Amino acid sequence: EREVGTDQLLLEHTSLPTFVRFDLHFGRLLSSYTSLEFVSIVCQNSSMASMSSALTRFSGLSSKTTLSPDFDHSSRRTFLPPNRVGLKISSSSSSETDSEPDLSVTVNGLKMPNPFVIGSGPPGTNYTVMKRAFDEGWGAVIAKTVSLDASKVINVTPRYARLKTGSNGSAKTDVIGWQNIELISDRPLETMLKEFKQLKQEYPDRILIASIMEEYSKTGWEELIDRVEQTGVDALEINFSCPHGMPERRMGAAVGQDCALLEEVCGWINAKATVPVWAKMTPNITDITEPARVSLKSGCEGIAAINTIMSVMGIDLKTLHPEPCVEGYSTPGGYSYKAVRPIALAKVMNIAQMMKSEFGGKDYSLSGIGGVETGYDAAEFILLGSNTVQVCTGVMVHGYGHVKTLCAELQDFMKQHNFSTIEDFRGHSLQYFTTHTDLVRRQKEAIEQRKAERKGLKSDKDWTGDGFVKETESMVSN
Repeated sequence: EREVGTDQLLLEHTSLPTFVRFDLHFGRLLSSYTSLEFVSIVCQNSSMASMSSALTRFSGLSSKTTLSPDFDHSSRRTFLPPNRVGLKISSSSSSETDSEPDLSVTVNGLKMPNPFVIGSGPPGTNYTVMKRAFDEGWGAVIAKTVSLDASKVINVTPRYARLKTGSNGSAKTDVIGWQNIELISDRPLETMLKEFKQLKQEYPDRILIASIMEEYSKTGWEELIDRVEQTGVDALEINFSCPHGMPERRMGAAVGQDCALLEEVCGWINAKATVPVWAKMTPNITDITEPARVSLKSGCEGIAAINTIMSVMGIDLKTLHPEPCVEGYSTPGGYSYKAVRPIALAKVMNIAQMMKSEFGGKDYSLSGIGGVETGYDAAEFILLGSNTVQVCTGVMVHGYGHVKTLCAELQDFMKQHNFSTIEDFRGHSLQYFTTHTDLVRRQKEAIEQRKAERKGLKSDKDWTGDGFVKETESMVSN
């Protein structure tokens, strides 16, 4: 606890012989003492009831204070007369926490302590890791994608490859890109459902979202949705975007890239689902707003974007084989992590603008994904309209505890701009995007304006007294 010197404020309760003395915490609070909310009260020869009654008249502080009878008589407060109460304004953890920007969000009726969501993938592959995510403080967890028949899912190893870079000829140690050829969950559906149910029993107030994907079958989708919802999950994210694996079964991106097929499947899903549904978009398409629009019109409550970008990570110039290399061979896979963020931001911006212009005022949500490693990265997605921000590869690189850093950095950004809540700045930067033609027009007008200012006054009537010197200088040529 820290005290501030000698500034005092005495209040006298008219019906009780009780005085209240404040040691003002920081001099700046002297003129705004009514905003003080966290006070450590030390009583001397006065009843608790009298203290509470006296405080009631002081801006309602009685409901926000704690009383303590352990007054130190050897302190400098011993000069107080009998029947007086000393109040000490003190720095406390609760005060510091209360002054922090609020990161909580409510999305499609789902309340989250912060906007950081575990993206579907290895970080949400089983009970143990999802439990760890909740314990570390993630706002929500999206489990790894499940389907009815996991026996058809056979993964290979190695299944990842990294893109590293260095600066000025130094060793390439900084990972900027990550490719995977991993499929959806290869664990039995019953096992995953059992773990979903256990997680919801242990964490009833936390948000668990199931990611699901199925073959082109109405009955298959209906069965999967019914069985998953019975576990108590809070929402569904539909994987219309996995860029590799089983396209011949019309799964993943094979649906998300075909708007007619997407509309049909979305219709099946939303006719059955009773919880919010997010459609996860593929970036491997010419105009990402088209499937996003179809998904929303077909009943989905939210859009998640983007999934990974189809890629070939590279060729090993010693062996001449592609990476990741499995028995000398490879296959194109999904590219993620820091290097994809500019692409993801552009896609999110496009979707957000479409949602604002065509679905404005409705409770649709947008979950931004792609290369988020810091809280400042997350701020960019939120500025472009994202309600939540998903992190998957970042967890694989930094671990589950990284959410604490993400939250601290996002709050730091908010403090810099005096934002109190996520909604204070969500979508703020969308207004600054326009067409190239408009940029040309704006720059031309700005140049003409600057030229006009340099030429000085157009007429003698424009002279002013206050700006006379500057107006004179504006017409000097050297």
